[in-house]
Amino acid sequence: MKMRDSTCLAIVVIFLVFQLYLYLSPVSRMDVSRSTKTIQGKKHRLPESINTRETLTPPFPQSTQAKEINCDRTHNFYDICSINGPTVLDPTTSTFFLMDPIISTPQKPMVEKLRPYPRKWESFTMPRIKEVTLISGPSSPKCKIQHKAPALVFSADGYTGNFFHDFNDIFIPLFITVNSVYPDQDVVLVILKARDWWVSKYIEIIHTFSKYSIINLDNDNITHCFPSANVGMITHGFMTIDPKLTPNSITFTHFRAFLDKAYGQNQNQNQNHPSKFKHSKSRPILVLASRSGGVGRVLLNQNEVKLEVEKIGFNVIVFEPRTTTPLKESYALINSSHAMIGIHGAALTHSLFLRPGSVFLQVVPLGAEWVSQVCFEKSAKDMGLVYMEYRIKAEESSLIEKYDKDDTMIKDPVAYRGKNWSAEIMSIYLKEQNVKLDLVRFREYLKEMYKTAKKFMEKEG
Repeated sequence: MKMRDSTCLAIVVIFLVFQLYLYLSPVSRMDVSRSTKTIQGKKHRLPESINTRETLTPPFPQSTQAKEINCDRTHNFYDICSINGPTVLDPTTSTFFLMDPIISTPQKPMVEKLRPYPRKWESFTMPRIKEVTLISGPSSPKCKIQHKAPALVFSADGYTGNFFHDFNDIFIPLFITVNSVYPDQDVVLVILKARDWWVSKYIEIIHTFSKYSIINLDNDNITHCFPSANVGMITHGFMTIDPKLTPNSITFTHFRAFLDKAYGQNQNQNQNHPSKFKHSKSRPILVLASRSGGVGRVLLNQNEVKLEVEKIGFNVIVFEPRTTTPLKESYALINSSHAMIGIHGAALTHSLFLRPGSVFLQVVPLGAEWVSQVCFEKSAKDMGLVYMEYRIKAEESSLIEKYDKDDTMIKDPVAYRGKNWSAEIMSIYLKEQNVKLDLVRFREYLKEMYKTAKKFMEKEG
């Protein structure tokens, strides 16, 4: 018995000595010191499936032991960083501190800085975006407010206030990021430049992303603690979601359903549409998006176009949204309609509120072919809309009053523009140009729209 006890004791002693050797060895110290790292050389590939809350930051390599700061700066559109472990936020300096980092040289902490706005390639925009800092030590400030959910940090600066950019640069990337990094998990939104009017305008969408109150980094001075944090947003390009790049294969249809959820609308229960927008059960409703003032791309013969659309058989509602227009009201109008027409511009972002099967016609000014395609054509098709396009001719553009009709700018805008979508070219085609539609030619498009919209109304209401 004593012999057996002595043998066991000897085994335990040998094991402890071996563990002490590993701890003191250079290899062990080298491994431990790599508690913070930046991914610079290759793009991350998301796992095939992420279906539990245990994986908090799938875009980055995971460690079950070390608490890490990871950054991926390999993308043209965005940078993204995460703290994989408890962290303290000091909002007065927009700094996240990694709590109790496992690091061998605390006097030399790892520091990462990034601007959490997904237009990384725009050198004239990004300097305006405030930086957020992630640091591994040497010590973190005392925590005042403890959160159970991780933090998701982004900036609502940049082009915020432009309806197109609010979705393209904020809500679509936010949707992708939440579903890629924190699927089926609550998050706390930590926002730079969360202006009161902006939060109020989009409050339904914000609350659908998170049940928690937002943290405004510009007016908060209390430290917050989180189990982890993600700084920055993932984008797949202009108004698009690539299911191949997301762990759950989400699509634009899922984003469209998310908007229905935000505004309490079940797209399969159309009887709940506001009755004030249904003036006639026998005439499909068409929303005519209007532009006015000196913004460019104004429909100069809008009254005549409206009359022509009504002659075809539509019930026409002229829609000119303002910054103060409640988004819930805009959603109710667009979602209760059967068709929409508008000249390329930010207001056509409201096409996101159309029901699948609705008809959407985009009037494309001279020189705006590419931008019309990437901004609205692809998203419309991805949402299941019946997309139509009316490309104006030179005679329908006001540019012929200012430039020679034989000028390359008029005859061949694609060749004139080339690959250079500069501010000067953008100003010519998007700000100087107004449109006067050829009613005879446009009428043929309206007839096709009416047939499709009528069938949609009879089927879906």
